Amino acid sequence: MDTNLRKRVRAGDHDAFGELFDAYARSVYNHAFRLTGEWASAEDVVSLTFLDAWRLRDRVDEDGGSLRPWLLGIATNVTRNTRRAARRHSAALARLPRDETVDDFADEIARRLDDSAQLTLVRTALTRLRRADREVLALCVWSGLDYAAAAEALGIPVGTVRSRLSRARTKLAKHVKEAELSQIHGQMRGDRGRAVRPLREGN
Repeated sequence: MDTNLRKRVRAGDHDAFGELFDAYARSVYNHAFRLTGEWASAEDVVSLTFLDAWRLRDRVDEDGGSLRPWLLGIATNVTRNTRRAARRHSAALARLPRDETVDDFADEIARRLDDSAQLTLVRTALTRLRRADREVLALCVWSGLDYAAAAEALGIPVGTVRSRLSRARTKLAKHVKEAELSQIHGQMRGDRGRAVRPLREGN
């Protein structure tokens, strides 16, 4: 079935692309959200991924298994490109005259993000990883690709996937622990402050 779908996708069969979207859009969306941390950005990545998939359809090998690794590889590249574009856009805005007002979308983005404390810690820790390590972690741990599929998606050797994943797991665990300890210490300082104030007020 996968081989037949590959042939149809490569041939530019519109119905085949509809099936491809129905089967993997959610997976691509989840992967994009894990890389960007933004619902709106993830939606944009999904659209661009399937547009690129159509444009690159002649590169699909007719023989093989699931096209999911191929799509996640495209999504990873799209995410890189959109981030570069966002940085260029921010740089252009920074060059505008100071008296020009630029809308701030931070509140909207914040509302879209999951406000779970633990997820926030993990996201903060993820930003401290190298991009290459973060991409491998997203593919292998969250999207469930095996080493070979992740290597196919990223166009790198399997051994590189293994080493990056090992490094990413170690560093992520370290960063999450540091963030948790920092949060605990902050809460303890706050508790001590609240406990001391009533005594001072009563004196």
